[in-house]
Amino acid sequence: MAQDNISGASIAQDVPTGSLFDEMGGEAGIRALVDRFYDLMDLESDLQALRATHGPSLDQARDRLFWFLCGYTGGPNHYIERFGHPRLRARHLPFSIGRAERDQWVVCMGRAMQEQGFPEPLMDRMLESFYGIADWMRNREGKS
Repeated sequence: MAQDNISGASIAQDVPTGSLFDEMGGEAGIRALVDRFYDLMDLESDLQALRATHGPSLDQARDRLFWFLCGYTGGPNHYIERFGHPRLRARHLPFSIGRAERDQWVVCMGRAMQEQGFPEPLMDRMLESFYGIADWMRNREGKS
């Protein structure tokens, strides 16, 4: 079952057919989403603060987000098999994450889902969940 937050609440409830993983197109759909997410981060000028937190290469981030999202949405637990419990907040502490980075992450993911043709109810549901997680990752106060 997918994890909605650190406490382990499920987000894969009330999905009409199959799991949330299936609704997102399985591994192929999640890989395409993650790839577009990071492509947009490189392309869009309004996502500069977010892009700056990732360093020169996005390759490792692409794989880790893909592995995480597979398990998070009810699919294979690739991330856990490689690294153990996600411990998202602890793993993100080395990065400076404020409101700007949080908001840009959610905006970027929304654009990627829209471009991948995700249905609006699925996008809304995922963005609500992603916003909560991104807000939990914040480790810097203030406007940015």
